[in-house]
Amino acid sequence: MEKRYFGTDGIRGRVGTHPINAEFMLKLGWAAGRVLGQGGKVLIGKDTRISGYMFESALQAGLSAAGVDVRLLGPMPTPAIAYLTRTLHAQAGIVISASHNPYYDNGIKFFSAQGTKLADEIELAIEAEIEQPMQTVDSSLLGKAERVEDAAGRYIEFCKSTIPAVMEFKGMKIVVDCAHGATYHVAPDVFDEMGADVIRIGVEPNGLNINTECGATHPASLQKAVLDHKADLGIALDGDGDRLIMVDHTGEVVDGDELLYIIARSRQESGSPPSVVVGTLMSNLGLEQALKKIGIELKRAAVGDRYVLEMLQQGGWVLGGESSGHIICLDRTSTGDGIVAALQVLAAMNKSGRTLHELKKGMTKYPQRMINVKLTRSFDLEKYKTVQDAVQDAQAQLNGKGRVLLRSSGTEPVVRVMVEGADAHQVDSLAKHLADVVTHALN
Repeated sequence: MEKRYFGTDGIRGRVGTHPINAEFMLKLGWAAGRVLGQGGKVLIGKDTRISGYMFESALQAGLSAAGVDVRLLGPMPTPAIAYLTRTLHAQAGIVISASHNPYYDNGIKFFSAQGTKLADEIELAIEAEIEQPMQTVDSSLLGKAERVEDAAGRYIEFCKSTIPAVMEFKGMKIVVDCAHGATYHVAPDVFDEMGADVIRIGVEPNGLNINTECGATHPASLQKAVLDHKADLGIALDGDGDRLIMVDHTGEVVDGDELLYIIARSRQESGSPPSVVVGTLMSNLGLEQALKKIGIELKRAAVGDRYVLEMLQQGGWVLGGESSGHIICLDRTSTGDGIVAALQVLAAMNKSGRTLHELKKGMTKYPQRMINVKLTRSFDLEKYKTVQDAVQDAQAQLNGKGRVLLRSSGTEPVVRVMVEGADAHQVDSLAKHLADVVTHALN
């Protein structure tokens, strides 16, 4: 069956537009309680966008009406909610967040009792329940709500536990950009407690400034801060804390592909090399080649961290991620976690005695250009001969030394046009031409 509401990363959209409104969230909370939480408790956490207050209340009311107890976490990173769902033995965890999107968007993500994303059949069951008339349980069975006061402290201690206890970062100056998001009261404290000198930016959320010209999707402010403070490195997280981008001491951005390479190579040098690293269709060809040189295979999943996670679980592997900065270390936690991934990179620096700039040198990225073409209607790429002919022509011009990828985004109304190859000028030219062809086909 095709899902009506759930996409590749939960339910997401513009606040006030169905289904991202209070009425739907009330019904969603009730439906989720019927499917997931009866006889147990469900956690609710959120990022810092202003609409989170409204949706938190609506979900809480719906869950209570279904007879489910609620534990409120307040603003907490998405991976923290996954962790706390496991350790507090909840039936499920709910995240109110639109991740890296602007404040006027919001969304809902669910975690299972194991701290993993819900299986498709569970999401379909919730959607089926949404279509049923809402009925409130007897008053004696209504769910109760409590706030978890020590949620941040629990998660900070967990993050620190993912690297050796004897390791510390004294003498290291780090800029941490929290994107005015859910990590603002967590991430800086993690690195501070590990002994680093921490410069905090993006830690003043007002409900409207989440991800605005800051964080993992806008690293320019972090680059400037690293250079201004003569820091050893910078760490940028997105609004809900599951995405990581870093900046080395020279001001160069270190993306998710490079971070994956650094972590994989460090584990190999420590005597526990991964046989396989899972990337996506968007992972840079340079990552594939760099891993191959050190005896590690790159396997590509569909774009989206949930598909990376699925492939990791199916293959019994532990390390994967996306170039956008979703890094999954399944031997440390159950989902993508920006803070945990950053700690693995810092541990690699500590063990090797090398700078971040030196560690990334083992991988040379191929020039890659991606252009987003806005969608105004449903668009099946396979049905447009002009588009398919243009793709084949671009692939022929790359002559086996690059890749072309066209795909519809799972989180935004756009078609992503990506070209990758050895020649930056050729890559840029081909990407622009393909974007023009797609735009013409749409019109």
